[in-house]
Amino acid sequence: MPEEKSAAKAPHSLILENRRSLTVTGVSDVDSFDEQAVAASTSLGSLMIRGAGLEMERLDRETGELLLKGEISSITYTDRAPGKEGFFARIFR
Repeated sequence: MPEEKSAAKAPHSLILENRRSLTVTGVSDVDSFDEQAVAASTSLGSLMIRGAGLEMERLDRETGELLLKGEISSITYTDRAPGKEGFFARIFR
């Protein structure tokens, strides 16, 4: 369990090369994966990557690094990072 926590608190970054190769750090888990979409949990929230012919080249849970290859068309965060709630979210708990 301590390994998951260290990956979850790792610095988070995205490196996209020519829309064909994506390296993501700070990944704690890959929630779902197919050739058109990848959903991953990162230290800054859930990340959705969409494209065509996506292949997961590497997932290293110890370092929190994910490497994807394929045609990447969009990268979206699907929720807020922990502790980064807005004003109304804090009021209406």
